[in-house]
This record gives sequence, structure tokens and C-alpha cells, in this order.
Amino acid sequence: MSQIKYYIFVFLACFCSLISAQQANVEDKDMFALLLQEHIEQARIESDRGDYYNAKDNYDKALEIAVKIDDKSQQGTIHTKIAKVQFFVGEEDQAIISLTKAIQIQRQNNDYGNLAITYNIKGVIHSTKEEYENALGYFDSAKKLFEQEDLEKYTSEVTLNEAKVYIAQKRYEEAKKQLEKTIIIAKKYDQNRRLSSAFIQSGKVYSALGNSEMALSQTEEGLAIAQEHKILEDVNEAYVTLSEIHEKNENYKESHKFIKKHIHLSDSILNVKRENLAPGISGQYISNYKDAQNAQLKAQIEEVSAESAFTRITTILSIALITILSLLTLSLYKNNNIRLNTNTMLHKKNDELIVAKEKAELASKTKANFLSTVTHELRTPLYAVTGLTNMLLDEDPKEHQIPHLKSLKFSGDYLLTFINDILQINKIEANKVELDPENFNLKNKLENVISALSNSAKDQDTTIHFNYENGLPETFIGDQLKISQILINLLGNAIKFTKDGDIWVRAYKIDQKDNMYKLRFEIEDNGIGITKEKQDHMFESFSQGSVQINRKYGGTGLGLSIVKGLIQILKGKIYLKSELGKGTTFFFEIPLEYDKEADKPQVEEVKKVNKMENLDLSNVKILIVEDNKINQMITKKILNKMDLYCDVVDNGEAAVEKVKEVAYDVVLMDIHMPGISGLEATKIIRTFDKELTIFALTAVTLEDKMHEFGEAGFDDIISKPFKQDDFEDKLHAALSGEKIISSFFS
Repeated sequence: MSQIKYYIFVFLACFCSLISAQQANVEDKDMFALLLQEHIEQARIESDRGDYYNAKDNYDKALEIAVKIDDKSQQGTIHTKIAKVQFFVGEEDQAIISLTKAIQIQRQNNDYGNLAITYNIKGVIHSTKEEYENALGYFDSAKKLFEQEDLEKYTSEVTLNEAKVYIAQKRYEEAKKQLEKTIIIAKKYDQNRRLSSAFIQSGKVYSALGNSEMALSQTEEGLAIAQEHKILEDVNEAYVTLSEIHEKNENYKESHKFIKKHIHLSDSILNVKRENLAPGISGQYISNYKDAQNAQLKAQIEEVSAESAFTRITTILSIALITILSLLTLSLYKNNNIRLNTNTMLHKKNDELIVAKEKAELASKTKANFLSTVTHELRTPLYAVTGLTNMLLDEDPKEHQIPHLKSLKFSGDYLLTFINDILQINKIEANKVELDPENFNLKNKLENVISALSNSAKDQDTTIHFNYENGLPETFIGDQLKISQILINLLGNAIKFTKDGDIWVRAYKIDQKDNMYKLRFEIEDNGIGITKEKQDHMFESFSQGSVQINRKYGGTGLGLSIVKGLIQILKGKIYLKSELGKGTTFFFEIPLEYDKEADKPQVEEVKKVNKMENLDLSNVKILIVEDNKINQMITKKILNKMDLYCDVVDNGEAAVEKVKEVAYDVVLMDIHMPGISGLEATKIIRTFDKELTIFALTAVTLEDKMHEFGEAGFDDIISKPFKQDDFEDKLHAALSGEKIISSFFS
């Protein structure tokens, strides 16, 4: 029994020790946090009174504690404060290194408010070194971060610093704009020091611009604020500025009066008590900082000398050792300076690269949004152009009108192709093109592409020859849509530049590992060929052989750029071989996985069938929701030609009410309308009708917005201007009860 009691006692003792240790850890962390704040506060007090050496010592101790308790936020802030002290005592290179450390920590910690403060200080340092463009870059980044974090009151200091840089560069109009912003924000948040300084700087700007009346008014207002709040530095600067303005106006009496006040106040400032001095204005304190460093080193040397003074031999050896160490120290010092300068340069370049990267990302996003807006605005009138042209061609036009209408149709189709090519290039550059692998028959795919373009080749009196390597499998897994697009572009290009000639299409294996095949495709023609100078630029956007070729053969110069982008997405390569007057050969290689289990599909012959004839359309009702009157008329006429009844409304609110009143089979919903949008109207309809088929009839094309349509409740999207066959297929699927599978979203 006594043994059991012993075990219980031991267990309780261990448990109590564990609890006690955990409590001690918590208490230690709290104690360190308090000690950290004490060091920071003490450093602030010492910095305010100019005792920079002790201030830095306390910041260093605070940093050690912050690292020990893993407080990343405080680490970044302390590095920034250390940098300010180093800047005040003239150690600008060390200050930049401290700021770089702060920036790295604050970026990792997403501490954007303090990161903005750090950027502002770094900008000030660059401005003092007359590196004005770098300074402006950091001020701009600081402003953006303050705005992002909704810290408007801090932006006044940044805009004031920007204005000072612009004044130094004599860019007075830009300085004036920044000072106006500073004055507005400083007044809003009662920032008297910045307000007085902004008015005084504004006086300098107006004086430089030749407006002496405003210069005097602004400077006097800044002086009044500085005198009211006892901001001696601004009072002194105002005296100097007023003296210069009066001198420029040839009012030498007033100029002399203010310069005397400036000299008197400058003498008085030297006698102001230390606690009333602004940080960094006394050269004596900087000297004290250096003296304290030297005293510390001297004390260490004396301590070493005292300990080594026992014997003469030891003294001699010590002197020799010190001499050697001094030489080594000098060498190390020089090497360290070189390394320090190199590191400073690297940090500076790294920051410049990061700022440039942020600007490039913003430009890319702006470009994508611009393309989205422009293409939407272009597609909407294109819908009217192509729609009206097709309608006029179907309404038995006069014989002399037919060539004009066909030319109009060709121009509309060309413009639509151009817009689609620009969007495709934009998607490829933004890495927004995704692979969609599936089972397909490669040989049949090639035959289908050749068949589709055979009429174009006949128009050119050109023969297409096809060679598929014997023994090469036919069924593979890959993105057949992108492969088709590549083949259509390259073969179409060959046909366009080959008249009364031949084109050879070849496919063969160049490597195999298990089921992975590396295939090479060749499209060879004996057309006009390409000069050596132009071959290096053929895959660039908007690039063609020459202006004459562009005019004669047409094209946007985007096809080969798209081809190269798609082949890179498929992890392949493309090559070009050409000789002027003898022809051109394009080679591209892509990896494909052999799929021996896949069925062997047959080459499909596309026959145009009017599917709508097999449906009873007598009771079908369709609602068109469209605010553009021309588009309303076109869509309605297309439906009427298909023997379909339809109603038309021109806004989202009316669409919701109509759907409540009438049992429609299909709704064709535009997106951008006055009042509520098509997205919002569809969301409302889905609250009381889940089964109604709703198609988005829209010019929006960017895939990164397509998920919004699926979330809103659309069944599918019909892009404007739409193809008649595509429109009929989707209507047939909806009216026949087939399951609608959207190619835009699932």
C-alpha cells in the first residue's frame, strides 16, 4: 500500500512541476513583452533629446527581445526606428540596410501600414542623397499602401516630402499639387507642424512661379501657425523664405528685417533646452554619438592593455599582436566596406525590382480590364452589323447589292476574328489558358482539318497532300481543340501564301518512352517564302513579311503568335525553315500519351440539318431581354424566321415581372442594362423558378468572369455576335429537353 502512495505522490509532483513550468513560460513571455516596450519607450525619449548612442543601444536590446519572443511585427518596426537614428547621425548606408531588413519582415508579415512608413523614410534618405527618382518611387509606394490600409492621415507627410523633392527638381506645378493635398489632409487631422511647413513650402513654389502675392500670403500663414504652436524650425524657415521673397520683389527693407529675425532666432535655438529640440537638428549630439562609440572602443583597448601589462615580454607580444590585428582589421574593414557597398547596391536594386514588378502587375491588370471593356463595346455594335447583313442577304436583295453586302459581311467577320485573336493573345500572356485533355483520334483530326480547309485550297488552285507515318498509333490523350487551332492556323497560313502549288501535311514519331510519344508535325508549301531578315520575327504579335504582303494577302499578324503560345502551353516547340520564292516549312513537336483503349472514331461528314423542323414550335414562348433597340429587332427577326414567338423587354426589372406572369420556355438575357443587370435579374428569377432555361446573350468574353454567370444561374452563354448554327443548336437543346452542357462553366 505504501508503494502505491509513493507512485501517486511522484505523479502529482511531476504534474505540478509541468503546470508550474507552463505558467512560468507564459509569465516569461509577458515579462519580455513589458521589457521590450520599456526599451522602445526609453529609446524614444533618448532619441527626442538627441542622445542617439543610448537610443540605438536600447533599440538593439529591444530587437534582441523581439527576436527571442518571435515578434515579427516589432522586429520590422524596430529596424525602421534604428534606421532613423542611423540617418540622424549620418550613417546613411547602414540606415538603408536597416530599412531593407524592415521591408523584408513587413512584407512577409503583410504589415502594410508600417511598410508604408518604412518606404517614406527610405524615400527621405534617397532625397537627401539627391537620388530624386528613387525617392519619388518610394513615396508613391508609401502613398498607395496608406490608401490601401485606409490610413489617410499619414499621407500628408509623404505628400509634403514629395513636394520638397519636386521643388529641388524645379518641378513647381507638381510640387504645388502635392502641397495642396498636404494642406487639406493636415487641416482635416489637426497636423499643425505639417500644415505650417506645407504653407511655407507653398510660398517658395508661388515665388518660383512668379506669383509674389500668393507667395507672401502662403508663407505668412505658415509663419502664423508655426508661431502659434511654437514650431521654431518652421518659424526660422518662414523668416528666410519671406526675406528671399521680399528681396526678389526688390523690397530690401523688409528683406533685411526678416533676415535679422532669422539670425536672432538661429542664435536663440542654440540655447534652447535639450528636451525642446526636434530630433536630429543638433550636430553636438551626433558628435556625442561618435564620441561614445570611440570611448567604448578605447575602454576595451585599455582593459586589454591593463591585463597584458604584467611583464615586458607580454607587453612586446601584445604590441606585436595589436599591430598584426590592426593590419588585419584594416584589411577586414576595407573588405567589409566593399561588401557593405555591394550589399547596399543589391538591396537597392532588389527594392527597385520589386517596385517595378508591382507596377508591371498593375499595368497588366489594367490592360486586361481595358481589353475586356473595349472588346465588349466592339462586339455589341458588331452584333448589329453581322445580324443586319445576314438578314439583308436572306431577303432577296437586288443583284447589284449582293457584292456590297458580302463585302460588309466579310469586314464584320474579319473584325470579329481580329478581336478574338487579341483576346486569345491576352489570355496566353496572362497564363489563363488551361489544358483540357481528352481521348481523340489524331489521324482523323488531321483529316478533318484538311477537309475543312480543302475548299480554300481549291480556290487557290492548290493541292494538299497528307502523310501519316505507317505504324504510328491513331488514338491519343491530349487537348485536341488546341491542336486543331494550331493546325488550322498553320495550314490556313500555307494556303493563303500558296497559289497554283502544293502543300504537304506530315505527322510522324521522333521519340517514345512507354506510352508517351513525341510527335513532329510538318506543314510544307511551295509558296512565296519568307526572307531571312523576317524569319526571326515571324512569331511576334502583329508581325508579317511586309506591308505589301499584308495589303495583298490580308491577315492581322497574330496567328503565328497564337500558335507559338499554344504550343508552349502544350510543352512543345516550333521551328521555321523558309527560302524566298521556294516555299516555307513549319515544324512543331508536342508530347502526346498513347491511349490504346480508346475507340477508333470515324471521320465525320458534317451535314447541315435544320433540327428545328422536327419540333412542335406552336406553343413555344421566348423572352428577349435587351436594352439596345437594334439588337432587339435583330434577335426577334432571327427567332421569327425560325417560326418562334417571342416577347421583348428592355430592362431586368421588367424581365422578372414578365417571367412571373408568363410561362416562357427560354429567356435570352443581356447582361449590361440600365437598372439591375442581367446577372441580378437571373438571380432573382432563380429564387422562384429553378427550371426555366436562361441563356446569357452577351458580348463579355473573358473566361475569368464566366464563373459569375454560372453562380447567377444561367444555363449557358451565347456570345455576341453569335453564329447562326451555334444559336440554333442551343435553342434546339433547350426546346427538345436535352441536357444543356455549357462549354463555359459546369
